[in-house]
Amino acid sequence: MHNLIFLLTCLLLGAAFRQSSLLKGNAHETVNQLLLYACLPAATLIYASEVHLSSQMLVPVLMPWGLYIASFLFFKILGKWQGMHRHSEAALIMTAGIPSISFLGFPIFELFYGEEGLRIGVLMSQAGSFMAFATLGILTASYYASSEPSLKTVLLNVVKFPAFPALIVALWLNLGQIPLPELLKAVLQKIAAPFSFLALFSVGYQINFAGKGVLLKYLFAGLGFKLFLAPVLVWFVIFFIAGQRGLVAEISVVGAALGPMNTAAIIASQYGLNPPLASAMVGIGLPLSLLTVLPVYYLVHYIN
Repeated sequence: MHNLIFLLTCLLLGAAFRQSSLLKGNAHETVNQLLLYACLPAATLIYASEVHLSSQMLVPVLMPWGLYIASFLFFKILGKWQGMHRHSEAALIMTAGIPSISFLGFPIFELFYGEEGLRIGVLMSQAGSFMAFATLGILTASYYASSEPSLKTVLLNVVKFPAFPALIVALWLNLGQIPLPELLKAVLQKIAAPFSFLALFSVGYQINFAGKGVLLKYLFAGLGFKLFLAPVLVWFVIFFIAGQRGLVAEISVVGAALGPMNTAAIIASQYGLNPPLASAMVGIGLPLSLLTVLPVYYLVHYIN
């Protein structure tokens, strides 16, 4: 419950500051810079250096990666059919393709499945949604933000992304089984701590529906995929194609039903990929998914 109150408070604070004269119109850009150059690299070093994979946990780890690819294909086709601007297409791919596992998923998994559910959720977040965002998400943003995208341009933008060096160092530490020094880890945790508040505040600050008829149309498509089609796709693949059953399979489907990762909206905004649409996807999708995830849980639990 406290996560929901925190989420709504941050979004409302951002919206309230936008309506007031306390901050200038583009104040969210400063907040985003803090997120990208301080909080996100710190979080990357912590999470990516500590993740441990096992063959038994491939399903929850691969779920966010497969979901992102499905989102890319879905909105690529929809975008061509609807004549969608490439920036809107990218915003939908990024926000509808990555679920908010750590922010929304952890308390939900613990509530439904106890300590074991939380343990699976941590792995799904670290090696799944977070790593998918740090690689596929950044590649998508770089590709769609370039007016004339080329392999060299895209790769250069990825390398220059602030969290990329942190990811490389973290993977080196991980593969070498070198733990972060406790003092450094404690400092990084303090730097990464404001991430959720700042990200949600920035999202709330950027939500603006004034004269946005097309925005609502795309928002309907994005949330329709994220909250309804995504869990159905994951359920079908895991239960019927892969033939998996049990707790791990069930949690993977519930995870797919969660709202969009707030970081995806921040990156879309930073790259100029229809920031109002990306912000609305998170600002509406996160609280709405708290309602839609309940029937998903009961249906999957009953079928399982």
